[in-house]
Amino acid sequence: MFENIEFLNKELFWFLLLIPVAIAWYIIKQNKQTAELKISSTKGFKTTSFWSRFRHLLFVLRLMALALLITALARPRTVDVSTKTKTTRGIDIVMAIDVSASMLAKDLLPNRLEALKEVAADFIDGRPNDRIGLVEYAGEAYTKTPITTDKSIVQRSLRDIKYNTIIEGGTAIGMGLATSVNRLKDSRAKSKVIILLTDGVNNSGFIDPKIASELAVEYGIKVYTIGLGTNGMALSPSSINPNGSFRYSRQQVEIDEKLLEEIADATGGQYFRATNNQKLAEIYKEINKLEKTEIEEKKYYNYDEKYRPLVLLAGLLLLMEIVLRNTIFRSFV
Repeated sequence: MFENIEFLNKELFWFLLLIPVAIAWYIIKQNKQTAELKISSTKGFKTTSFWSRFRHLLFVLRLMALALLITALARPRTVDVSTKTKTTRGIDIVMAIDVSASMLAKDLLPNRLEALKEVAADFIDGRPNDRIGLVEYAGEAYTKTPITTDKSIVQRSLRDIKYNTIIEGGTAIGMGLATSVNRLKDSRAKSKVIILLTDGVNNSGFIDPKIASELAVEYGIKVYTIGLGTNGMALSPSSINPNGSFRYSRQQVEIDEKLLEEIADATGGQYFRATNNQKLAEIYKEINKLEKTEIEEKKYYNYDEKYRPLVLLAGLLLLMEIVLRNTIFRSFV
């Protein structure tokens, strides 16, 4: 019950050192006031009364009252803290995800696309105050999910992302970036961000990536680019079997890092290279740190002073001491 009590004037507890001093003074005083008389017999003298044995009670009551008053002066109180948070600066984020066949390469486990989806899901969960949208692109691009605050919708759409033959083959980085810009251009958020991920080079689409990056700059959109894939060779889809499954072979990983760096630099973002699952997770954590949503937090303190009962109890003890001194112990003091 005392765990929430704090003392405003803790330094006043030093006055409690007066109590042992007072006890020492009282003992010395009692010894000086008590005279010794040596007699051969106490027969004929009145024996000590019952109440005289408790004559020191008056001093004890005074000491207790003093301790209570010192504690009261230290201002004991309980504090009830309540907080109110308000998002003062939201961020609108579009995640542009490459879904070309090369994203099925197995240099990340179980493959690049599934590894990305797992890390992206954690990233989305870590942005409760932001609006997030998804864009898919391969040889063309389309919006999977418009920017929304409903994270359950975004997570469900992310889980549904997979390679399919409906989207035209290839890697249209310019198309993916331009579609993402289109989702953010009318946003009124103070900060607008695109996270563009690819594992290849721009070899499709009718929008040049540099033109798309200029559009991002015009609308005040920052682009973080991620090149996904190990250095060297990777086990990647090379052909399709008669049953529709992929045949894999080791192929050279080709990522247009220069282009991705130029896009990031032009828009005020950063370029990252993810060569394994751990590195990919670290990149998204880094972006999460770089793009912080400002939260305004107000704390309200409700103080409940606890010194009043101590003062009343001290007063009661002093009153008892005065009454006892002038009644029962009147002949002993």
